[in-house]
Parts: sequence; C-alpha cells; structure tokens
Amino acid sequence: MTCSGSPPRRSRRYSRSTGAGRARELRPTGLSAPRVTVPCVRNHIVWDWNGTLFQDMEAVLGASNAAFATVGIGPMTMQEYREQYEIPIPRFYQRLLGRMPSEAEWLLLDDAFHDRYRELSPACGLTEGVRELLDGWREDGHSQSLLSMYVHDKLVPLVEAFGLTGQFLRVDGRDGPSGGQKADLLAAHLTALGERVDPARTVLIGDAADDALAALSVGAHAVLYTGGSHTREKLEPVGVPVVDSLAEAVELAGRIAG
Repeated sequence: MTCSGSPPRRSRRYSRSTGAGRARELRPTGLSAPRVTVPCVRNHIVWDWNGTLFQDMEAVLGASNAAFATVGIGPMTMQEYREQYEIPIPRFYQRLLGRMPSEAEWLLLDDAFHDRYRELSPACGLTEGVRELLDGWREDGHSQSLLSMYVHDKLVPLVEAFGLTGQFLRVDGRDGPSGGQKADLLAAHLTALGERVDPARTVLIGDAADDALAALSVGAHAVLYTGGSHTREKLEPVGVPVVDSLAEAVELAGRIAG
C-alpha cells in the first residue's frame, strides 16, 4: 500500500515451481505486485476570508456604521468596533442597543449592512503577502481550503477574481441566514474534504474568536490573527495562539499540525 504522491515501492511476487518428487515451492519472480493507493494526509490549513485573507475591515466598518444608523446607534471608529465586535452578530447589536434587536430591526440592520458593504468592498484587496504564503504552503507539500461566513454565491466569484481558486482543495461560504456561528459550517466543510484531511493535523487561521471555537469543536487547531475584526485583548482569552501577521500564523500552523 502506498500513499498517493509518494515514490513507487518495488514488491515481489512469487511463482510456484515443481520438481520430480518434490513439493511445490514459492520462487520470487521479481515482478511488481499491484499497489493499493490511499490518500496522503498532510498538514492542512482552513483559511478564513473576511478580515484574514481579504482585508476588508474599512468596508466592514463603513457598512456597520450604515447599519447602526437605522436603529439610532452612532458611528464607531475602527478601534471601537474591534473592541466591541463579537459573534454571533445579534449579540453584538444587543451590546450596543442594551437589548436584543427586534426581528424588524434585525432585518433593517442586516439589509443596510450588506447594501453598503457591496458598495465599499470592491475597493478592498488581499492582505499583504497572501499570495506568497499560499504558494509557499502548497509548495511545501501541504494542503489548504477556504471557509467563510460570507455568502457562498458571492464568495466563489470573488476568490476566482483574485486568481486564488486553484490554491484550495475546497471553497465554501455560507448558504443560510446571516448572523450565525462557524462551528457547523466547519464540520460540514471537513466532512466534504473527507480522508484528504485529518482534523488533528488541521489548523484554522482566522481573525475572530468564533473561528477558534469552531476549530476546537471539531478537534482541530486554531491560530488567530489580530489584523481583522478583533483586538488582541478580545482574542487571547480563547486560549489559542494569537499573532500579528499571517506569516507568523502559517509558521505556527506548520509546527502545531506537524
């Protein structure tokens, strides 16, 4: 049995030969036996998109302030936003309003956010160094995939537009209501990847505490990045490594998963 991608291993078959008055014996023929190929399980990264690979925090802040205005909440600075933001998002709004938003308010908030985000996000780009990090991880023989809470039908063409689709074994976004958490999506994502990925050798790299909680819920690891939606002070209590650059995150992922 060999691992796909590994060099072939020579094995020996045996033929039966007989002589007068002798029992048949097994003699090597030198021929190669059929090989059974199984998938290699390598170190794997599940990347988050928004605030991690895709640096869209300015668009997120502008969209959030547009949403706040629909329910009478004043605008925030980036620092204020990162200090207070949390997932699930309704709990974030509860913190700001002092109560849970009504169903009508939630719809107003959600619609206003996404309308403004669509206007602002085209000006956003990849986090510095992303292409080199993705290339390097893959060239080192590891695998990676992408999982986002962004709407799947909008995520896929965006990733394609940046020319990144070929870097990933799989790209998955959200196909249900907004405002939820990532744990169930991650479980489904890893199930879809099947035997190619072992959760114990998988590291989720993201910018939110919810990313780490999702990873831990499926037996995977996490590294959290401070360049997105949360401050370091919001991330550290989760108890996983917290880094200030994606390069550090990838280096740690290699050590944790290996």
